[in-house]
Amino acid sequence: MATTLIRNACIVTMNADLDVFSGEVLLEDDRISQVGAKLDVTADTVIDAGGKVLLPGFVQTHIHLCQTLFRGRADDLELLDWLRKKIWPLEAAHDEESIYYSALLGIGELIRSGTTTILDMETVRHTDFAFQAMAQSGIRAISGKVMIDHGDNVPSILYEETAASLKESEALLNKWHGYDSGRLQYAFCPRFVVSCTEELLTGVRDLSKQYNVLVHTHASENRGEIELVELERKMRNVKYLDHIGLASPNLVLAHCVWLDEEEKEIIRERGVKVTHCPGSNMKLASGLAEIPDLLGRHIHVGIGADGAPCNNNLDMFQEMRLTAYIQKVQHGPTVMNARSVLRLATIGGAEVLGLDHEIGSIEPGKKADLQLLDLYDFHAYPSFDVDLFSRIVYSATRGDVDTVFIDGKIVMENKTVKTMDKDLVLRESDRAIQRLLARI
Repeated sequence: MATTLIRNACIVTMNADLDVFSGEVLLEDDRISQVGAKLDVTADTVIDAGGKVLLPGFVQTHIHLCQTLFRGRADDLELLDWLRKKIWPLEAAHDEESIYYSALLGIGELIRSGTTTILDMETVRHTDFAFQAMAQSGIRAISGKVMIDHGDNVPSILYEETAASLKESEALLNKWHGYDSGRLQYAFCPRFVVSCTEELLTGVRDLSKQYNVLVHTHASENRGEIELVELERKMRNVKYLDHIGLASPNLVLAHCVWLDEEEKEIIRERGVKVTHCPGSNMKLASGLAEIPDLLGRHIHVGIGADGAPCNNNLDMFQEMRLTAYIQKVQHGPTVMNARSVLRLATIGGAEVLGLDHEIGSIEPGKKADLQLLDLYDFHAYPSFDVDLFSRIVYSATRGDVDTVFIDGKIVMENKTVKTMDKDLVLRESDRAIQRLLARI
């Protein structure tokens, strides 16, 4: 058994009481063993975290690793044009190697900025190679291939036969779900109602029940999307998903910007989870999700950066600030305070993924997914008598993340990601996007 003692840290537990104290944490293999002010223990490795803040790793609940290569190539468009003119053609051009390096590029950015767990949605093809990147990198991830069997303007290579889409998704689940003691898991990922037949969606419903895994899809992100759903299905997004039996605690809906009262109540009653993507929603001009209202209804909400071409980064520090700021403009300065926002980025995200018994807070028995922040810098001072939650949410940046642990392993140390060759990933990413653009 490998043991690591983290000493002299300012520990932000994110437990039920949001405890903050100076102390020590003992890791035994992949789990947190003890947490206290002073631990009378010996360990194989001792890390002096004096002057640093120990936090749970961030949990991002909506990411598209397959799109990281597209950063900067789909700016200044609304959602449906963004998809049809830019993203779908680029996704159609992907090959096995480009998917692999797109995933590694995104994961490197995520780890570098303190994210240890993601809910990811890939594209239609080559998903196995994204899982290979996730396996190599050490990230904790729930992911799945996108499923598309319907819709206009979908490139032919992304269009699937319904039965084949279900069969390939199930095969990927059987290969990757539970990999590395559960570090990687599978989710069924129909893209959104606009691009899926009812046969596909009910097939996903049945497979999700059979395997007890998440279903991750987009919903009510854009008013044009809702109009298409109403035209074809004769009801709004969430009501339709409930009508076909998909609304359940295993359903995670990305965005939920344009919900009516009935849909909010369906989400609450069925235990559906919501993931908030403020940077993406603002850049695509989709709108502002009513997060305080959803939280007031005791709906579980997480935060995600979405994909690099609609953000254009995967930085949870930016997403936390946007989550707070955009609501304050509408509802006043006291709404979405720093404590509540940091909760969404950690244990709240874990609740969305059904992993709050394993990650999201610093407590004995939980997985050792942690980050050390070094706030000894100009932008985070003065520190005297300043609320630590305020410093983390409103002042800190991804450049302050010093060390990251996932499953008790150090995956980043002294701001250097240890599980991949940075120069190789950056070089191959440039080569891959050139290859994709040539195909288009």
